[in-house]
This record gives sequence, C-alpha cells and structure tokens, in this order.
Amino acid sequence: MKRTVLTALIMAVFSASVCAQTAQNKLAKVYDETIDPIQQIDKAVAKAKTEGRFVLCQLGGNWCPWCLKFADFVTKDAEISKLLSDNFVYIHVNYNPRFAKSKDEATVKKANALMKRLNNAGRFGYPALVVLDASGKVIHIQDSSFLEEGDGYNKAKILRFLKNWTPKATAL
Repeated sequence: MKRTVLTALIMAVFSASVCAQTAQNKLAKVYDETIDPIQQIDKAVAKAKTEGRFVLCQLGGNWCPWCLKFADFVTKDAEISKLLSDNFVYIHVNYNPRFAKSKDEATVKKANALMKRLNNAGRFGYPALVVLDASGKVIHIQDSSFLEEGDGYNKAKILRFLKNWTPKATAL
C-alpha cells in the first residue's frame, strides 16, 4: 500500500512538473540575445524622445519564466497593451546574472555597464521593470514581484504601476 501511494505521489509530481514546463515553453521568447542591450536602450530613448513617451525596459531573459509570463500578460491584455503603446517604448533588455560572473572579461564588462546604466535594477530580481524618461534617466525601478498574483500577474496592479509612471503623470 505504501509503495502504491509513493508511486502515485511521484507520478503526480512528475506530471505537474512536465505540465509547468510545457506551459512555459508555449510562451514567446521575447528577448533578443544577439543585440547589444546598451544600444537597444539608446535607440529606444531616441524614439521615446521624438514621440513624447518614456521607455519601459523589461530587464530579464528567455531563461526567466516570470519574464516571459509578464511579457505575455501585458501584450495579450488590450487595456494594458494600449496604455503601454500610448506612453512607453517597451523593450525587453536581455540580461542574465551569470554574465557578471563570467570568465570572459568582455562579458563581465558589458554586464556591469548595463547594470550601471539601469541603476543596478537586477537587485530586485527578474523581471525588473525600469522606467526611463525621454532623456534616458532612470526615474523608477519596479520590483515585479509586487505585481504578481498566484502563478501570474494582477491586471489592476500593473495598470496602477504604468499609469503612475506615464509622462503625463510625472509632469510637474
């Protein structure tokens, strides 16, 4: 009897793990690992400046399930997606904490430069959401864990965060 219960428990855990992995694999990989993140940010800032918007950098990577969940959630929700497109140049900035511990000196240098540019946003975990004004200055870093709910994200919390950091909301 004990062996049957143990076997059933192991099977259930394995099945849950496979289901979770399958769900994560269905999420779009939104981070371009081939581009220079500093140049990506500079281009986004230039675009934001000409369009009167801010930049929202989602710092993380395709390795991060919460990063992919966030990107999926905000792009599939029409209200959030509109708020983003009206007020932000939304970019996915590829970063992995392992870059800073690499044996390759150039990789470490790039990782440190990125963290310096984004005021060490990775200290909050991933994804870290960094709002840059039209001049490229970091004006807010959002710990995304405060936007979570269960195995996903909370729409009301995301809307509140975004609405509070639009160019209009922050203007004096």
